Amino acid sequence: MGKLLYLISCTLDGYIADETGDLSWAVPDDAMVESVTADLANVGTHLYGRRMYESMAVWETDPSLAEGSPAAAAFAESWNRAHKVVFSRTLGDIWTERTRLEREFTVEAFDRVEAETPGDLLIEGPTVTAAAFELGLVDVVSLMVYPVTVGAGTKVFPEGLKLNLRLLSEQRFDRTGMVKLTYETVRS
Repeated sequence: MGKLLYLISCTLDGYIADETGDLSWAVPDDAMVESVTADLANVGTHLYGRRMYESMAVWETDPSLAEGSPAAAAFAESWNRAHKVVFSRTLGDIWTERTRLEREFTVEAFDRVEAETPGDLLIEGPTVTAAAFELGLVDVVSLMVYPVTVGAGTKVFPEGLKLNLRLLSEQRFDRTGMVKLTYETVRS
């Protein structure tokens, strides 16, 4: 049984996007992309909400992204190799390989995906991740904290969430000033 990882870029004041949905502040450099790709080495399945899937699908549908650098090419290869499950009540269809659509994130749906997955699972998207936190399923939280504040927007954690975490690692990215903090969930 693998771990469920939550890996997300966020602002110093705890948002993944500002109140208009903008996340232009989250521009990764090659060092960060290499770090994320290394984190995904054991990930067999990515779990997404609709909007995050729509954002990430470009790694398959736009081959020019992989041409940007060796780091981008390695990330694209990793993303394309993994299976994807999109949890959405509104998405009509999926358009990438190795991807399936589930209408609702439940313990039963998660258990099915986990049983089919060799290795770890990665979850992204505020709605589906909130459901995973509410069900107590998230094992590892990895925050890529950018040195910006936006004041309001989509929070990195759902409202009212209480978690105990233990720091596993920290990594600095001097060019961008971003810091990656990785924690494991401490369960009582």
